[in-house]
Amino acid sequence: MKTVYSVCGMCGTRCPVAVGVENGEAVWIQGNPHSATGSTLCPRGIAALALEKDSERPQSPLMRVGARGGHKWRAVRWEEALDAVAGKLRAIRDQYGPESVMFSHRGGPFTDLYKAFARGLGTPNIYSHSVTCTRNVDQACASVLGLDRGRLVIDYRESKHIVLQSRNALEALNLAEVAGITAARANGCKVTVMDVRATVSAAKADTFFFVRPGTDYAMNLAVLHVLISEKLYDPHMLPYIDGFGELEERVRPCTPEWAETETGIKADRIVRLARELAEAAPRVLWYPGWFTARYADSFVTVRSAYLINALLGSIGARGGMPISLSPKETGKRLRPLSALYPNITKPMADKADWQQPGLLHRAFDAAVTGDPYPVRAYISMRHNILSSLPDPDTLRSKLDKLDLIVAITTTWSPTADYADIVLPLSPALSRESILASKLGLKPQFFRRQRAVQPRFDTRADWEILCGLASRLGLDKLAFSRIEDIWNYQLEGTGLGIEAFDATGFVPLASAPRWKTLAETTLPTPSGKIEARSRLWAASGHDTLPPYTAPERPAAPDQFRVIPGRAALHTQASTTNNPLLSELAPTNTLWIHTERAQALGIADGDWVEVCTATGPVGRLRAKVTTGIHPEAVFMLHGFGRKTPQETRAFGKGVADEACMSSGLEHEDPLGGGLALQKHFVTIRKAEETN
Repeated sequence: MKTVYSVCGMCGTRCPVAVGVENGEAVWIQGNPHSATGSTLCPRGIAALALEKDSERPQSPLMRVGARGGHKWRAVRWEEALDAVAGKLRAIRDQYGPESVMFSHRGGPFTDLYKAFARGLGTPNIYSHSVTCTRNVDQACASVLGLDRGRLVIDYRESKHIVLQSRNALEALNLAEVAGITAARANGCKVTVMDVRATVSAAKADTFFFVRPGTDYAMNLAVLHVLISEKLYDPHMLPYIDGFGELEERVRPCTPEWAETETGIKADRIVRLARELAEAAPRVLWYPGWFTARYADSFVTVRSAYLINALLGSIGARGGMPISLSPKETGKRLRPLSALYPNITKPMADKADWQQPGLLHRAFDAAVTGDPYPVRAYISMRHNILSSLPDPDTLRSKLDKLDLIVAITTTWSPTADYADIVLPLSPALSRESILASKLGLKPQFFRRQRAVQPRFDTRADWEILCGLASRLGLDKLAFSRIEDIWNYQLEGTGLGIEAFDATGFVPLASAPRWKTLAETTLPTPSGKIEARSRLWAASGHDTLPPYTAPERPAAPDQFRVIPGRAALHTQASTTNNPLLSELAPTNTLWIHTERAQALGIADGDWVEVCTATGPVGRLRAKVTTGIHPEAVFMLHGFGRKTPQETRAFGKGVADEACMSSGLEHEDPLGGGLALQKHFVTIRKAEETN
């Protein structure tokens, strides 16, 4: 038996793994024992073995037969599939221009390959999934600090007080987060959780705030009020903050008593929290969020979280948010594949202003209107937009205007089933990827290595895109071996491929380096932490706006719908996994006990979920006091209607189908979609067999 060091692909965390291989089969998998998280692996990571053997994933290239979404396919050889995609792309490019082609992907460390292909083709239209995930926190960090949020290390381990605001870290199951929080707790760290639901994180917390949905900004303004009015902030931080007086003026009326009427949290508890944070400063962490596509004020909510951290001195501090080293600062940097081609200067199809390029949901409008130019082809790189974006019916009507839809995917999904051509991607254990960098106090290069050969006729992403590149005349990207890509990336680093063999990664520093704020030049216009962003203000946007109260349910049977995640599933990509679907086969509807009783609903009853346009689906009720009375909760990823996924087919309700007109509702300052602004009505349904 041999051990292969690689990288998991079962969720966006991409943990380092060790895979045991015997007779060409992967027989065990665990965390990479040489890494910071050790041999631990989550259930999704373990289920990578089941995905490799899953007979229900696409097994060869497929071309649609009949109408889109008709579930009829013809298996073809790779040469025919790649020739067909390249031919259609060439014809579209020649008729409409290269910008008429758009891509989207799930983000992550390997996207430089996708950028290189898009640049080679000549299109600026390459988008990530951020509008339904990290968009608002990315923009908020840039507006406050001028930095990408990845430049800040979340130093859980050495923190003395951690605040998790709408971040269910202990159930979302980023292993590094869980390990860090667990270690901090063992050292006496306090944990405060704020959420609309009693999550696993809430159960483990010292303090849980059951916050009314949509009022997080009010809570943060009140905490800022206490920190400033009681002078609990670190006075040494004031020289680093631009606009402190404006911040003080904004939060002056935002008293804890005022916040109590909005959030439902008692004023004295808000005061106590602020004082406890000041006692623990600077080793405090008000986590600014990960999934922040919630409300129309999520951007300013996240900004206020960064400002709380700043006032407490945690930016750049141990136990707070130290600033990471980049590989460039260590003297080593991977040679970017995207540098093979010049940057594309033509505006993107989304027509977003300079602060917000990359709004995927807007880009599809160009397929309908032709403004600013027609979009005619779409390539999905492992991105299931018909589950991740809201209002899938409206999105399908926009996709219908396209001449070509290509899905590059490991599994079936509503998006793959609506494509014209499916190019099957090998799962992570049977594909290698380009080399990637990891930022941090001790940055590193790391490698995903192919542990086993593909079980079916599938290919790695580099094989697919380089195969298309060779057909489209993009000779610089037409690599035929992954080793040639790795060697290209390592040029100038003094490293060879063999440097990865021992552990799967190469540290770029001998020990962690802690960079303080004094050692960092912030790339904001003022060179300081900006309480009110000068860049946003120059474009007429106020990044310290007044609080606006959220809409509340208007009827006894109406609720705000809250989607969420669980430790056993990665959004919609694992609900048909042979192992995980058995452990968590469907979702249920969390509904507060008192409101359920008023509607005659008991725990376990079937309930029907409806929007203003009609019924969406049926699922079982979970009647509990662990959900705010104004909301109902369901796990994301269910309600599948793709017949190829027999284990997930017809199970539960899809939350995205509850979001009528959801493509139109975004945070005006951050650009993220407001996925939690939607209301549904609930009624008891008849029992079914």
